[in-house]
Amino acid sequence: ISIRTALITMGILLILGIGIPLLFGNLQALYLEIRYLGINVLYVFWIKHIGIVDIFAIASGYVIRVLIGGAVTGIHINPWIVIMTFLLALFLSFAKRRDDVIIMQDTGKSLRKSIDGYNLQFVDSALFITSAITIVAYLMYTISPETIATYSSGSVYITTLFVLMGILRYLQITIVQKKSGSPTEMLYKDRILQISILGWIATFFVIIYA
Repeated sequence: ISIRTALITMGILLILGIGIPLLFGNLQALYLEIRYLGINVLYVFWIKHIGIVDIFAIASGYVIRVLIGGAVTGIHINPWIVIMTFLLALFLSFAKRRDDVIIMQDTGKSLRKSIDGYNLQFVDSALFITSAITIVAYLMYTISPETIATYSSGSVYITTLFVLMGILRYLQITIVQKKSGSPTEMLYKDRILQISILGWIATFFVIIYA
């Protein structure tokens, strides 16, 4: 794709992104989109070169997307959902940085400047911390009064089993198999991750409709 085509596409998407909230008078969504755009601009020109800060910027972007979805649809976003989105994005980003560190060690080539701020010991520690906090945050979400009231059930905590299995499997792929480059590719190919997600969905379905 040419630079000219990319710039035209970006311009069209930017106009639509800002124009649609203005058209419907959704100022909250507009403010969130401006923040998202600002974070991305800062990331491209500055933040992506700074270790740790780059990952926090990426995770913040995912949180803003969730908030925009809530603002557009008028759906209340549970604070625990925001927290888990941020933590899970951190977890996946650290896993990706681990892959970058290994590539740098094997080839001597740094894929990005921010990799200078990482090494395997640090990334592994960060992975363990974020994965543990993510699991605890999910468990707290399942037993929160708001969640119990939303689903009219106190059994949502059972779904934590599949979240735990999915995160541990991702850690296994990342640390043991050293294949954490593409989360999407892992999801398409790994049967255990697929079983974890399907089991989570099926359990939620039974809890809500049984």
